Amino acid sequence: MRELLDKIETRQQLVRETAERLRDQSAQLTEQLAAAEDTLKRLEITRATVVELAAEDGIPLPEPLPPGYREILAAIEKARDGLRAKDVCQALGLGAEPRHTEGTRAKLKRLATRGILTEPEPGLFALTKPTPGTPEANSS
Repeated sequence: MRELLDKIETRQQLVRETAERLRDQSAQLTEQLAAAEDTLKRLEITRATVVELAAEDGIPLPEPLPPGYREILAAIEKARDGLRAKDVCQALGLGAEPRHTEGTRAKLKRLATRGILTEPEPGLFALTKPTPGTPEANSS
């Protein structure tokens, strides 16, 4: 009988230690959640302020980019002289099949139409350079 009671006591101690460890983890997660919620709230306020100021000045806001376009822009940003659709596919780890390159080419063309990319020569896409006098050009 004593062995059984010792076994229960050992298990109780183990469970107490586990519970204490979990309480500590829970406290850390609660702190991280509070910090993330605070940051989210500040970003929402910042975004609302920017939208409000743009509306006051009559500045049209760009529409958000659909999924996949940011990755394309990041790949082109890394290349100094621009990329072709096949190069973008390789940079993104997509296949080199025509369905991938043609889909990517269509996205590149859409970005060029929106003025985000330029096509200095047929099939070659690069980021649009800010013109002198724009805030982007003056910030560097």
